Amino acid sequence: MIHVFKFGGASVKDADGIKNLAKIINFNREKQLLIVVSAMGKTTNTLENLTKSYVDRQNDVFSIFDEIRTYHETILLQLFEDRNHPIYDEIANTFVEIDWIIEEEPHDEYDFIYDQIVSIGEMVASKIVNAYLRFKGIESKWLDSRSYIHTDNTYREGIIDWDKTQKSIKSKIPQILENHVAVTQGFIGGTSENFTTTLGREGSDYSAAIFAACLNAKAVTIWKDVPGVLNADPKLFDDTKKYEELSYREALEMTFYGATVIHPKTIKPLQNARIPLFVKPFLYPSENGTCIKEDNVSVSMPAIIVKNNQVLLSVSTLDLSFITENHLSHLFGILADKQIKINMMQLSASSYSVCFDNDERRVPQLIAALKSQFNLKYNTGLELLTIRHFNKEVISKLTSGKMILLEQSSRQTSQMVLKDA
Repeated sequence: MIHVFKFGGASVKDADGIKNLAKIINFNREKQLLIVVSAMGKTTNTLENLTKSYVDRQNDVFSIFDEIRTYHETILLQLFEDRNHPIYDEIANTFVEIDWIIEEEPHDEYDFIYDQIVSIGEMVASKIVNAYLRFKGIESKWLDSRSYIHTDNTYREGIIDWDKTQKSIKSKIPQILENHVAVTQGFIGGTSENFTTTLGREGSDYSAAIFAACLNAKAVTIWKDVPGVLNADPKLFDDTKKYEELSYREALEMTFYGATVIHPKTIKPLQNARIPLFVKPFLYPSENGTCIKEDNVSVSMPAIIVKNNQVLLSVSTLDLSFITENHLSHLFGILADKQIKINMMQLSASSYSVCFDNDERRVPQLIAALKSQFNLKYNTGLELLTIRHFNKEVISKLTSGKMILLEQSSRQTSQMVLKDA
């Protein structure tokens, strides 16, 4: 049976991480394996900075690019002492694609430029991983995911053409897996015009789910730098606890509200195909981690999800008339057009309030589109706190010293937009 392993940026951030990946693959040699690889370490962040610098015509474009190349070359030198190994030329040639872009004058299609530049992180990482596996005697084959995951032209949020994607994956990959470990990229797809798209930030998990669903895999394992799915971000909270099991529905809810351990779109393809998802620690591969599956798993431990850098926007009519369904329809159309994802919203008689991530390019476009038609008030630099399976004690503890600007609760979930008091 086929297994899909996804390795995130933290698991391949350095030479030791890639060596550890090879050990995990070696330990699972009896399985038919497809490996999905993210960009190394914080490469995606740095490539985003490079893209912004290039589009904004800043002077540090080439210094940022040199930093990225030096980082990867350092890893190569620690993995392959022989500078004549073909991987050196292969990586240099891959980076040339960025060279070609930044030597030209930038045009206005930021999302298109973003995808062509930022996707190089996954391309480089997967080529290095594949070369190292072969170096260690593991029969692996590099696959270009853009030839298998087909999307429309929605750059930065590529929408999957499932029929075409299923056909490509089913017709070619099973035969490859009979004799090889396949290594491919997460986060990226391809258009019918052979341009690169990305599937949304942290989209490598989603890529793994797409491959798994199309291959009817036995399981997907996401290898992380945490013991499994925790009830809070260990970078923010000291006393986190691990869930041994979660249902698809519970995991879907947690990721929808912003839990970053899994990409929100990952769950649905796996649920449809009844494929279990394991989240396991890459440094301790024998540990059980967390299993996400179809079963009705009871959860009572509160899940705490924090999203920072939030905007709270309140919209009211110019003549102070009620906000009607017609207004809401128009507002949702503008939000969708500007690709603003709503994290929380609330309606009163005369205003509509919405909380979303502060995207420095999309938010000004949204404000410009709304300000001639509505009265606007907005705050930035806010925190969105979501608590699944909440209780009063947890809410009181987490909101101490904070000002609550917006609050709402359902049976199982409480959300608050917070500002430092």
